[in-house]
Amino acid sequence: MTLDENRFSTLADDRLESIGDAVDEALGDRIDVDYLGGILTLTLQGGGQYVINKHAPNREIWLSSPVSGAAHFGYTDGAWVSTREPRMVLEQVLASELTGKYGVDVVF
Repeated sequence: MTLDENRFSTLADDRLESIGDAVDEALGDRIDVDYLGGILTLTLQGGGQYVINKHAPNREIWLSSPVSGAAHFGYTDGAWVSTREPRMVLEQVLASELTGKYGVDVVF
């Protein structure tokens, strides 16, 4: 699905905000959550940081993970799906990594 800039911005902002809210609710005592200007930063206690941001020119959400590195996600069939590996969905990647590190289920 090709998104116009306004639709992309709305979908991406909503997703980043909901991810930040879910992480803060599940792990707020272990992760500092900051969402500003289309950039969601999850700073882990003891070091490490996730940076998740909108990339408007490509209509993608970009993820920088201290576990899996960089990945790009495009909006397909109602989900943010990896542009390289269609079986990878943004929320599943984050949930898997955060659950693996903290042993707490993060539900998006």
